[in-house]
Amino acid sequence: MIDVQNYGVDPKGGSFAKLGERDLDDANRFLHLVHAAILPNQARLLRACRSAGIEVIYTVIENLTIDGRDRGLDYKISGIDVRKGSWDAKVPAIVAPLPDEIVIPKTSSSVFISTNIDYLLRNLRIRSLVIAGFLTDQCVDSAVRDACDLGYLVTLITDACATHTRERHEASLRNNRGYCRQITTDEFVAEVEHLRKTQ
Repeated sequence: MIDVQNYGVDPKGGSFAKLGERDLDDANRFLHLVHAAILPNQARLLRACRSAGIEVIYTVIENLTIDGRDRGLDYKISGIDVRKGSWDAKVPAIVAPLPDEIVIPKTSSSVFISTNIDYLLRNLRIRSLVIAGFLTDQCVDSAVRDACDLGYLVTLITDACATHTRERHEASLRNNRGYCRQITTDEFVAEVEHLRKTQ
């Protein structure tokens, strides 16, 4: 689960704090989609994974230091500044992690660049990843491409991720198709149920 957190999915989140008039319409459409469809799809994915014993791991944008000096250059230039332990860094209740699920703070677009997730996944003997989250054309895309280049088999759940416009979402899916298998929430849940019945 990539960056499913208050910062980017709640109207009071920090990513919406400085929007101008021009960006508000896109933001409102995005937030409506997130709450009407994307978060519910993510909740379904989580239920399917947990019922099948599939490891669930979250990333969140969150500084490791109080003043954010550890942030990547892009985050500093872009003004992405999610304070350590803040409300912005929390995962919404509908998709909240269980007590024994891993939550990894990250300070760049790619979780594989700014964290030890590759080491962690190899310790867990994980070779296949199912990715959902935000934003499709930014942190999700970075995770998909870097995971593929590192030798992971990647599945992207197309209706459990989103970005600020439909056009950007669809362009990102077209561009990373060669790096991952792309399926819907319904298709993934059906696959998991089929696997459970045949084991």
